[in-house]
Amino acid sequence: KYDGILGVLGGLEILRTMNDLGIKTKHPIVVTNFTNEEGTRYAPAMLSSGVFAGIHTQDWAYARTDAEGKTFGDELQRIGWKGDEEVGARKMHAFFELHIEQGAILDRQGIGIGVVEGIVGIMRWNVTVDGVTNHAGTTPMDRRSDAMVAAARFVDLVHRTAREAPGRQVATVGRLTAEPGVPNVIPGRVTLTLEIRDLSMDGIERLYEAIRERSESIAEESRTAFSFDRFYTSRAAPTDERIQARGASAAAGLGLSARAMPSGAGHDAQSIALLAPVGMIFVPSIGGISHAPEEHTAPGDVTNGANVLLHTVLAIDETGL
Repeated sequence: KYDGILGVLGGLEILRTMNDLGIKTKHPIVVTNFTNEEGTRYAPAMLSSGVFAGIHTQDWAYARTDAEGKTFGDELQRIGWKGDEEVGARKMHAFFELHIEQGAILDRQGIGIGVVEGIVGIMRWNVTVDGVTNHAGTTPMDRRSDAMVAAARFVDLVHRTAREAPGRQVATVGRLTAEPGVPNVIPGRVTLTLEIRDLSMDGIERLYEAIRERSESIAEESRTAFSFDRFYTSRAAPTDERIQARGASAAAGLGLSARAMPSGAGHDAQSIALLAPVGMIFVPSIGGISHAPEEHTAPGDVTNGANVLLHTVLAIDETGL
């Protein structure tokens, strides 16, 4: 679908357009397709762009294994994509990414272009709730230390705390496992994940502390104990304000409505922001759907996004940042 291929196809299309029109640029224009942005098969996400930016070493990345034990390096070799270019060998004046908006804001508001002001940071924790395993039929309700009850209250706590706090942060419990996980036993342990996203890393830390502190009252009331182990951090990456201005100007020049907005999902531009000024352009996804078979972006919106990308690239090439 459009998520993941729009940027590459848009980049190829603007190269074709410039060639057809005989446009000569001051800077080389390169289209890049980074492997493993999503991190579904190989963790972490943005793996190859992370290597390019020097976040990971090549050897470390190539040794990542999938669920079947196949390494990232061996699979790249198998399909002919394994390279040996020195990390950071390519210098960039600017980096652009064209993408669908993975939400419903543009589609719901009838806006044609999103000018991305930054890519959110992400932190994830494994949360363990320890109670007491016991017989579900013989243990009175007022004598239980039910880890599942405490976990359920925690899930609601995460939701309420994120909604009540000022700002545009989001918090999610995406996975939950009860032990021993049988119908006639009170769960003695529940493990779950907590993920928080925000444009501000300090904002993520503040929300986490609020959630952690409030979980203490749940633990006391339910006679359980909570522990938190952070296992993933992806730093927030603001986009370059000059590129934002160029994107907004390009949209206006084409008669397209536009608005500034954050990206709630991670992107390869997040890695490249360590090397060069970055910018992102969003186009609507109908219903805000992505990562699903129902995902769809109208052809006209795809064209608009490619046109804004073309005019933004040409403006920066001509006059600089």
